[in-house]
Amino acid sequence: MAEQPHHHDHHNHTHAARPASHVATRLSLLRMSAGQRLIGAVLLSAILWLGVWWALT
Repeated sequence: MAEQPHHHDHHNHTHAARPASHVATRLSLLRMSAGQRLIGAVLLSAILWLGVWWALT
């Protein structure tokens, strides 16, 4: 009986890529408009300042 070919690559342990639909829904700063990035920066700054205010009170 002939031995079946072995198809497992022991040097490549990468997993299957994520579906394209998941990649498309991820947040990307490069794909956001300038206005959206500005709003995000303002929100992040506000959250940080609220944390500082809370820590000091």
